[in-house]
Amino acid sequence: MKTIRGKLTVYFLVFIILFQVTAISIFVSSNQLTNTYHDSFEQFLLLNSVAQKSEELYLRTKTVVTNADKENQASYFKAKKLLQKDKDRLTHLYADTPKIEIKNYMNLLETFIYESELTVGFTLQDDIEQYTTHLEETRITASYIQAAALEIIDVELTDYQAFYQNLQVRNNHFFVFIAFLFITTMMLAIFFALWFSRGITRPVQQLSHAAKQVAAGELRGEPVHIHTNDELKLLGDTFNHMRANIDELVTEIKDQSELDRLIKEMELKHLQNQINPHFLFNTLNTISKMAFLEDARSTSNLIDAVAALLRHSLGQIDKSVPLADEVAVVEDYFHIQKIRFSERVEFVLEMDEACLDIELPKLTLQPLVENAFIHGIEEKEDGGRISLHVYSSPSTVFVEIKDDGKGMPPERVRQILSLSEQELPTDEHAGHSTGLGLSNVIRRLQLFYQRTDVVEIESVMGEGTTIRLLLPKQKGEK
Repeated sequence: MKTIRGKLTVYFLVFIILFQVTAISIFVSSNQLTNTYHDSFEQFLLLNSVAQKSEELYLRTKTVVTNADKENQASYFKAKKLLQKDKDRLTHLYADTPKIEIKNYMNLLETFIYESELTVGFTLQDDIEQYTTHLEETRITASYIQAAALEIIDVELTDYQAFYQNLQVRNNHFFVFIAFLFITTMMLAIFFALWFSRGITRPVQQLSHAAKQVAAGELRGEPVHIHTNDELKLLGDTFNHMRANIDELVTEIKDQSELDRLIKEMELKHLQNQINPHFLFNTLNTISKMAFLEDARSTSNLIDAVAALLRHSLGQIDKSVPLADEVAVVEDYFHIQKIRFSERVEFVLEMDEACLDIELPKLTLQPLVENAFIHGIEEKEDGGRISLHVYSSPSTVFVEIKDDGKGMPPERVRQILSLSEQELPTDEHAGHSTGLGLSNVIRRLQLFYQRTDVVEIESVMGEGTTIRLLLPKQKGEK
């Protein structure tokens, strides 16, 4: 992961390298100009020095001819050595120059030195005729050297004029380059500053906006997307994770609060009227008639069924129970209603024994069966049929409560399912024995399994209603 400090370091290094490269380029260009100017100026000085030393050597040669003592000879050889040294420097300086003037000038210098040596040599031999002739040649050659030096200097000045004009052009180009470099550098600096600051301020603004949304209670807004690979991306991902965790926690608290409200509501109903008086009256009336007409065995069975139903209804409501317990309560309810209504009502129970171990909220099946009886077939003169069917798939246990009663319109089905999201104060689908309605049962199932698709209702007017519970074998994590 790249860091903001690392990015800043890279940017500063890039600008430092850019400035250093520019400075080195300027130095190299300036150094080339200086060297060119130095070479030209050195040529002028060397030509002038050679001309002076040639004149000096001629005078020393003339002095030796006049008086050939050792001191004059030493002065001659010293002057010749200095001229030879300048000649060698001049030869090296013009080594790559093909100009004919330079070659002639070098030949003149060699001739001059040679003639002066012959003059001194014949002087020492006291050959007056020879040294007089060579001294004259030396004088003439020295004058030629002076003229040739002036000619070379004139040629060099002509070339230097072109060089100076080129220098002016390069100087103008150099000024334009400096101006262009300054403007380009400023633009690059501004661009990188804006780009880098945007890479910091934009994620910060996104995080600030998202934080204001969280502060306002909006926990399900758009996640913060930060595309930089630095600390800000880590901060954005952490913020998204934190907001998701807060949303899950708030949802869990709301679900738990609603579940507690439903349980308290159920407990209150049980405390208020623990069992519906009408249901208790009918049941006791049936028990009385059975006691009068039959032996005590049937009466005992009926009383056992009522006792089991009451025991299950008045127990701890906030506990989960196996499906087998709920089926047993439904069987007791079937037994009671079968005794009450005799042949008018038919109850059918079909189940897969392997499905009865699954856990579900207490008081789930019996309120649904009772609802099918009360609102489906109780008012039918010819009675009806209620079936409880339990079967499974690899991941789900299905529980179907089906009646052939009067059915419900689609609007009523949608209303019941919508009541599971926010139950109304009164529920006309409440049962006699428990006071619990469809919406209460559906919502408790949703909260228990942490999913909304746990109930399906199919109903056709005049044909009946089927309530199907889809119970996952693996309960969702809260």
